[in-house]
This record gives sequence, structure tokens and C-alpha cells, in this order.
Amino acid sequence: MSQPQNRYKADLRELNFVLFEQFNLRDVLGKEPYAEWGPDEVKMTLDGVYRFATEVLGPLNAVGDSEGCRLENGQVKTPTGFKDAWKKLYESGFKSLAISPEFGGQGAPRSVVALTGELTTGANTAFDMYPGLTMGAAELIEAFGTEEQRARYCPKMYDGTWAGTMCLTEPQAGSDVGSAASKAVKNADGTYTISGTKLFISGGDQDLTNNIIHMVLARTEGAPKGTKGLSLFIVPRNKVKPDGTAGENNDVKCIGIEHKMGINGSSTALLQFGDDGNCIGELCGTEEQRGIRQMFKMMNYARIGVGLQGLGIASAAYFAALDYARDRKQGTSTKNWKDPDAPRVPIIEHPNVRRMLLDMKGKVEGIRALIVKASWHLDQAAVLAGKDDDKALYHQGQTELLTPLVKSYSSDTSFRVAELAIQVHGGVGYTRDYPVEQHCRDAKIFSIYEGTNGIQALDLVARKLGQNGGANFRALLEDISVFVEKNKAHPLLGNSVKKLGAAQEAVGSGAMQFMAWFGGGEMDRIPLHANRFLNMMSETVVGWLLLDAAVIATEAQKSLKESDPDWAFYEGKKCAAMFFATDTLCGVPGMVTALSSDDRSALDIPEAAFG
Repeated sequence: MSQPQNRYKADLRELNFVLFEQFNLRDVLGKEPYAEWGPDEVKMTLDGVYRFATEVLGPLNAVGDSEGCRLENGQVKTPTGFKDAWKKLYESGFKSLAISPEFGGQGAPRSVVALTGELTTGANTAFDMYPGLTMGAAELIEAFGTEEQRARYCPKMYDGTWAGTMCLTEPQAGSDVGSAASKAVKNADGTYTISGTKLFISGGDQDLTNNIIHMVLARTEGAPKGTKGLSLFIVPRNKVKPDGTAGENNDVKCIGIEHKMGINGSSTALLQFGDDGNCIGELCGTEEQRGIRQMFKMMNYARIGVGLQGLGIASAAYFAALDYARDRKQGTSTKNWKDPDAPRVPIIEHPNVRRMLLDMKGKVEGIRALIVKASWHLDQAAVLAGKDDDKALYHQGQTELLTPLVKSYSSDTSFRVAELAIQVHGGVGYTRDYPVEQHCRDAKIFSIYEGTNGIQALDLVARKLGQNGGANFRALLEDISVFVEKNKAHPLLGNSVKKLGAAQEAVGSGAMQFMAWFGGGEMDRIPLHANRFLNMMSETVVGWLLLDAAVIATEAQKSLKESDPDWAFYEGKKCAAMFFATDTLCGVPGMVTALSSDDRSALDIPEAAFG
């Protein structure tokens, strides 16, 4: 039997550019809470994670897809090699990068953690979901649990002894979390008896660890309806014995797993809690009816995590398409199209293929910059906390504002980039002989889970635009405006920058339209157009970040010869930014025209008229 082969590739030069040249990570390195981190440590970490991604995770990606998970006697079995990879991951120390030193972690900057996440999820998205969810659940307990709960659960979850999940969705509720019917009845000893069914629980059962700590939303007796009445409970799959080890099953049963379009190596479970009346949970912290507030902390990080999943797959698909286009010979050059004896050329020489590749390149690099920007703001806020609270508040506010963009634009773009990668491959891209068809299948779920992208759009227009009295949104528009004013006369990029300026004005106009609808009570127009506005805003921010990178690249080229490999790298930055400005940014003003129109056809069409 042949050994599985790695087909994952990334460009560490690009990752280092974003961190050190575009966002100048050196500003926070060496300062608390990142005093132990310097440029060398960051680069060594990226190198090490990339080796792990290509040597351990990448070869298992197709294995996990073809084998999938299976349920045997109530126990999920993960694909061949996953259990060994889990052990190696935690032995490597790479999952301790984001963990606070209090729990033995390395406390790395969030922007560094983000890019290591791109590498691991790009190499094997399905596997990476297990430790990702575990990290999120442990961070939730660390943030809101009692000291006893933190001591009982966090160390074992952070070192990979136990795993964790997030249990929100129920069969009858779907995305309407407030309709959750799971119950929690308080016992005399202060614990709660949990009962209910949770659906689509990623990593809900597996054979990687001997216990799973489920974070479960449930309603206590007498609690009000809706999301306000929900509380968050810590519910181990196996009861925790007095010595801190896993004991007997806690009346938590996996009664089924989903058979999915993609991410087949990740178990998506249907869980039954308390079928026999013996499922015991602990309230996370000490207060009931705080579940949604607490869960939103995990959800916000999870949404950035989904953006990273999108980025990882989009980048992997792009490099797969690029390698294929350089290798595959077909057709003749346009310069010799009339010559029947002209030699066949690599398809990367064909204009339409070059267009598709540059489209993919710009979008991948744009969403990477968007995610690093959101993470960089968190790093800045951490360094400034207690020293300059106004600036720290600005940075925290920018991350809040950008989170729906990160989740939605990255996940939507990932699927489209993967689809375009198949197109570059032609017919063979539709077969399993090449990795891009799996990338396309794996990517589709990202726009659905952790709050569908429609929900993200509503979060943006109904909550985030007005957050902090609208100051966060105004600050973003002002940052873009300052860039436009400074660079609109740039000898090469000036015309592209002016397109950015028009897009920025359109976004501001669109926000005013939403305010008018809110004020005028035209509430049905808000969900109708929210997705369009989110896309407008995302494309504008991504266009800004690509042009910012292009300005940096133009300056850097001045000291380089064309024979220097970095000269070509920087040339790619310039071309990607200008193409995106022409191909994408130009469409933003048109979107605000559509948003502001009087068309009500989607609202007024009778249901019977759909067919």
C-alpha cells in the first residue's frame, strides 16, 4: 500500500511580508504581554508549523476525506493516522502558542497564531477542527469559569489530554439559538441535571482523547424564553473522578454522525444528553442566564477561526492551480496562434488562465491581510491595555467591526477560489486525482456554520455599525480616507487608489441608507440588503489592504534589481492590487445603487409566483 502524499503548499515569504512589512509586528514584539517574542522566534515558529503541516497533516488530508468517520457501538472512529497526528501535534508544542503562560502556554501574538492556523487548517481542515474547538472551549472556561473549574478542565484541554466542543444547535431550532429546548434542573449539590438533543456538533465524539468537555447551552427552570434565558454548562462526556481522571459515561450518547459533502474527517455528531436522567453538568461560572454572553466570546474567536479555514483552503487551492498551470502544456501562445507547428506552451501563458490566477492570488492575499489586520488590532489592544486605554479601545473596536467581514468574506471567497482552481485544472480538476475538488467540497460549509453569512450580515448592519456610537465604523472609513488622500497621486497606483476612494464613499452612503431604513421603520429592507452591504464593505477593506501592500512593494523595489527574487514578489503585490481595483472595487459603487433602489420585487413576489 502506497504512503499518502502531501499536496499542501504555502508561501512563507508572503506570510512574513504581511506580519513584518505590512503590519510591522516588531511594534509589539518584546513588549508585554509578548515580551518573550522577537522576529526570530516568529519566523522559526512559522517554519516549524509549516514543516508539521506538510509532513504530518498534509498527507492525511485525502485519507480523512476518503475514509471519513464511522460510528461503531456508540463510539466515533476517526480516520487512519488522526490519532497519531493528535499526539504529535501536542508533543510539538504548536497548540500551546495561543495559550496563556498561566497554563504553560507560550502567549504568542494573535497575528502569529492566526497564520499558524492558516497553515494547519490549509493542510488538513477536517483534522484541525478537533484541536481548534478544544482550544475555544478551554478559553471559554478560562474566561468565565470558577477557579476550581479552570483548574479541573483547562490544563487537560490545553495539553490535549481532553478535547472540547460547542453545543448550540438543536434539530428544531437550527440557527435560531433562542429556540433551544435543552433543560437544566438544579440539584441539591449545586450541579445540574442536563437533558436535550444537540445537532451538527463538530467533534461531538471521537477516539482521539478519553474525554470530551461539551459546552452546552440549556435553559434552567423558570428562565425566560429566547436567548436571554439560556445558561452555559460544562458537561463532560465522561464523569470526572475525584483524582481528576475520566470515569464512567455521563449519560452523553452519540446517536448518529452526518454524512457530508466535505470535511469528512471531522465527525459531525448528533448528541443526546440525559436520556437516562443521569447527565450532570456544572454552570460555567456562578451566574445563570449568562450563556449567550459567554458563548459569544468563543463565537467571535470561532468566527475568525472560520475565516482562517477559508483562507487556508483558498491558499491551498490557489497554489495547486498555480503548480498545475505551470506544468500542464496545452495550446499555443497567442503570439503564434496561426502557426499549426508552434510548440505547445504551459497554460499559465494563456491570458484567460492568467486572469483566473491573478484573481485568485489577489483574493487570497487580500483575505489574509484582512485576517491579520483583525488579529493585529487585538495584539495592539493587548500591548496598550492600561497604558493608553483610548487607543486600546479603538483597536478592540476595529476587531469587533471586522469580525463579520472576516467570517463571511473569507468563507464565501474560499469556495469561489476553490471553484476557480477546478476551472484552471479543466476536466482533471473535477476528479479526485487532484486536490482541488476536495478543497471545493470542504470549503462550502464555512459560509454556513458559526452563524450563516446572512446572520453575519445582520450582525454587521444591526449591531456593529452602531457599536460605540458608530465610532468604530467612522474610524475605519477615516483610516481608508487618509490612505486615499495620501496616495491618490501615486504615479503607478493613483488610478487604483481613486477607485478605492469611490468604493469608500459608496460604503458610507450605504450605511446612511440603513440608518434611514431603521429610522423609517422599513425593517424588511434591512435583511434584504444586508449581505450586499457586507460584501461592499469587505471588498472595500480588502482593496485598501491590497493597495497598501502595493505601495509598500513599490517602495521596496527601488533598492532591488529585477533579477532579485524579491523584485518579482513585490511585482506580484502591485499587479494583484491593481487587478482587484479594476475587477472588483469598480463594482462597489454599483452595489450601493442597487441597495438604494426602490425595487421590492424580492419582498413583494407572491409565494405562489416562485413556481
